[in-house]
Amino acid sequence: MADRISRREFLEKTAVAGAAAVVLSGQTAESAGAMQTRILGKTGARVSIVALGCGSRLLAYGNEDAGVNVLNHALDAGISYFDTAYGYGNGQSETWVGQVAKTRRKEFFLATKIEPRDGDTAMRILEGSLKRLQTDQIDLIHVHGLQGADDLAKVEAKGGVMDALYKLREQKVTRFIGITSHYNPAVLKAAIEHNDIDCVQMALNAGMQGMPLGPHDGLNLSKAMSFQDVALPAARKKNLGILAMKVMGQEGLLGPGPDKSDAGHLLRYTLSLPIDAAVVGMPTLQMLQQNVAWGKSFTPMSKSQMEEFSNRISAGNKLALDLKFSNHRDA
Repeated sequence: MADRISRREFLEKTAVAGAAAVVLSGQTAESAGAMQTRILGKTGARVSIVALGCGSRLLAYGNEDAGVNVLNHALDAGISYFDTAYGYGNGQSETWVGQVAKTRRKEFFLATKIEPRDGDTAMRILEGSLKRLQTDQIDLIHVHGLQGADDLAKVEAKGGVMDALYKLREQKVTRFIGITSHYNPAVLKAAIEHNDIDCVQMALNAGMQGMPLGPHDGLNLSKAMSFQDVALPAARKKNLGILAMKVMGQEGLLGPGPDKSDAGHLLRYTLSLPIDAAVVGMPTLQMLQQNVAWGKSFTPMSKSQMEEFSNRISAGNKLALDLKFSNHRDA
């Protein structure tokens, strides 16, 4: 029997193999053309289609020097969107990003997130975020990790975090505001429809992630109730900037077997959706180089290819994904 490999080992092997293929063609992964870009919805900002996730995957580099090095490397390679949050290491990720922002702030679109639902608490933390990020203006601040209807009520309450973000946008401390969600497409759809936001970030992958509650709080595993089919159209209708995340189900969709795939096909699927950028964690330089190469050479899947691919991947993974991310923070 063949030795089993971990998901991370599989990801690293596929990344290295893909990078080798580019090199054999006579190009390095970072010289094969320019990174593709798209307009981030109604913001009008142009961003790279591959964005750098600065959560646990950035913190995996272990120390500030290594983290700052990979951030600079990403900018040099054409990635122009950095996604961070106070919750990533209690400000550690923001601090590392700030070390790059102090000299290269104009080269990238900067997004951070705020988790507390109380407006005063959110304001205090965001004051610290500005210092850690070494900037006087953030491009985008998201409400971090929207959960169920009760959570949305807290977000929207008078004096809550949404009121705080409206004030910060009026004061031009942030240019744009948004909401992220890993979990409930129906609640995110309601948030999109009820609030004056500019962007949204949601779990969009071939596993058709999204766990709406049924009438008895049971799981509804229908693909038609995924983020892709419920929240994405609502965001498109309002011309929001749309960021995808959990493209690989945090490695849960990677591996051999009929219901798994490689990183390249999973990223290609998500980028073939009507989105503006995919936020991807890249815990090794090899992965960063390979994602850059894919961002430069991307061509969309056909509708039939997407349907066949998502049918196969979601059949064996949707339940596991939805349970995994039912109470998730990428801290």
